[in-house]
Amino acid sequence: MHLSTVRGAGVVARQGSDARILRNTASVYDLANSAIKAGHSLAAEIAARGLGETVDLTRVAFDLPVSHPDPAHLHLTGTGLTHLGSASARDAMHAKLEGAENLTDSMKMFRMGLEGGRPAAGEVGAQPEWFYKGNGYAAVAPGAALEAPGFAEDGGEEPELAGIYLIGPTGTPHRIGWALGNEFSDHVTERVNYLWLAHSKLRVASYGPEILVGDLPADVRGQSRILRGGQTIWEKPFLSGEANMSHTFANLEHHHFKYGIFRQPGDLHVHYFGTATLSFADGITTEAGDTFEIEVADFGQPLRNTLSFAPKTEGATQVRPL
Repeated sequence: MHLSTVRGAGVVARQGSDARILRNTASVYDLANSAIKAGHSLAAEIAARGLGETVDLTRVAFDLPVSHPDPAHLHLTGTGLTHLGSASARDAMHAKLEGAENLTDSMKMFRMGLEGGRPAAGEVGAQPEWFYKGNGYAAVAPGAALEAPGFAEDGGEEPELAGIYLIGPTGTPHRIGWALGNEFSDHVTERVNYLWLAHSKLRVASYGPEILVGDLPADVRGQSRILRGGQTIWEKPFLSGEANMSHTFANLEHHHFKYGIFRQPGDLHVHYFGTATLSFADGITTEAGDTFEIEVADFGQPLRNTLSFAPKTEGATQVRPL
């Protein structure tokens, strides 16, 4: 089952090629809250509401598949160095690997994941790299522009899987499902010093257009590409799922939700799980007007966003005393 939010039509549920409007449903957020309150699955809640008119998802405009009525209560976060091969791209930005006794911090973190990121069920494994991207004000709908701020050095795609979670009334995280994500970042800023990772991640991001409800395949395969003037200038396979990762999703979820601040009832979380595929690592410099496209058959419609840059800013931000 897949869920999406179609502009002008509402929530759409898709099973196979059959996509239909979900009756009496204002939003996926409300749908998930109702399922939690009823104590049953999303599939059961969808079945209880029933389906209506057919929708052609190849001919519609999408909103975010799920959002919070108060954007300040939607958290965008992520973990990095989680995918096999991802450390090679990141380490090229930070420093050269000179030998086993002179590992960069990135390689040390990656090795920790390899050695302890897949604990037995119920046990706690190695802690991953973690970062904060923003709240719902930084969430960009599929099809809309990812805007880099005026002080940015770069605007680069990061094709990832995102987990989408709603915190129940007792503080329990409930996974709504999985979505394609573009965890948009500033890799030039990050390359200056890895301690600027936090700065490089405070950017907008997109996810969707469809949420995959239920189990995620162990081996997720698709394509990440950049189009310029209608022509593909870069394309590379995108691999994810636990078969291609050094961490289990359960371990990554634990290390996010172990913090009580992230278990506040009613809050929505979109958590990006990392990637091993970056155009920046292949020497690509993105330009305003480029289109990022992330496509995985298991997720239905591709995630597309254009790139834009805000005007350059002059001088320091002014703070007024009261």
